[in-house]
Amino acid sequence: MIVIQHQPKRVEVNVYGEFTLADYKEFEDMVNYKVRFEGAVDLLFDLREMADFTLDVAWEDIVFARAHPNDFRRIAVLTHSQWVAWSAWLAQIFVRAEMQVFGEEGEARAWLDAGITGE
Repeated sequence: MIVIQHQPKRVEVNVYGEFTLADYKEFEDMVNYKVRFEGAVDLLFDLREMADFTLDVAWEDIVFARAHPNDFRRIAVLTHSQWVAWSAWLAQIFVRAEMQVFGEEGEARAWLDAGITGE
């Protein structure tokens, strides 16, 4: 299950339990909408409560990233899992965004906010 929140130039996604393809499609729809009307966006992906993800989600992530190489400015990934952190770094191959992995939400938000103000 996912919860998506958005604000100007940012999409925030919290994943709880299993991350399914239907969840990922919901995320894609929101990003496509935001990019269409606002241009490149920042992402905050909170995966600390994610239990698992399906193989089709992993594949869809690669396909989506390849189709949107310039649509993200900064991507902050919140996780305590080394496997998820490694997967996030692998996805960076396909996008031109700055990406950081964080263990603490405050640090992730501060980093995203600094990108907006140009610090």
